[in-house]
Amino acid sequence: MTVDIARHARHIVLKELGGPGQRRLTDARITLIGVGGLGAPAALYLAAAGVGKLRLVDPDTVSLDNLQRQVLFRTEDIGALKVECAAKALTALDPAVQIDPRPVPAMPETLPALVEGSDLVLDGCDNFKTRFAVNAATLRHKIPLVSGAVGRWEGQLGVFAPHLGKDAPCYQCWTPEPPPDAEDCATLGVVGTLTGVIGAQMAMEAIKLITGAGTPLVGRLSLYDGLSGRSRTVTLRALRNCPACAAGKIDNRPDT
Repeated sequence: MTVDIARHARHIVLKELGGPGQRRLTDARITLIGVGGLGAPAALYLAAAGVGKLRLVDPDTVSLDNLQRQVLFRTEDIGALKVECAAKALTALDPAVQIDPRPVPAMPETLPALVEGSDLVLDGCDNFKTRFAVNAATLRHKIPLVSGAVGRWEGQLGVFAPHLGKDAPCYQCWTPEPPPDAEDCATLGVVGTLTGVIGAQMAMEAIKLITGAGTPLVGRLSLYDGLSGRSRTVTLRALRNCPACAAGKIDNRPDT
């Protein structure tokens, strides 16, 4: 693919991106797990940024209660596959972006093939079973993972990539086991705009990782409280006995 200079002029004039950074975006292959509250805004901004190929993984159909926060969809999309509706909307935004819709569940059996060949994986799913499976697949292929989560008025975001540094954690270093009281948004509720805040931040981290701009949240977790408007960032460390990336599970050393 060629870089559309007129379309991406505002990126190209940024000294941290320039033509080379935009070329890296144009050549990038990103997989999004979940095209819902977080995946929808992330996908929109990545397509607008000119990412070369977006693979969308989600088996669900659009429902009425999705429309409060899943901004890719419209009322007439109710009942249709999310990935197909998303592909149509993203192609309308930029026809040059290659959209690969995969209406399949993200499971331990399917994920290795779904993420293989990706430069980056974004996970916006809503349950720990899938998050752990995505983490395992990205560890297997040494692919950086951008993971976001939301509930009520609070959101969090981290980049997990043990292969990028000796002490860099994976997702299960942060959450080794599902919390005993884990609930999803259907139970907790979530303010719709929060998914836009965190989803856009996921796209920001993806752009930084692909282009080498700035300092990605590798080994850090960003926490946002929508009610107070406060944000903070905490440092995470690799867990020595992590069930996913500890010795014997995966070679954690950076490639040389």
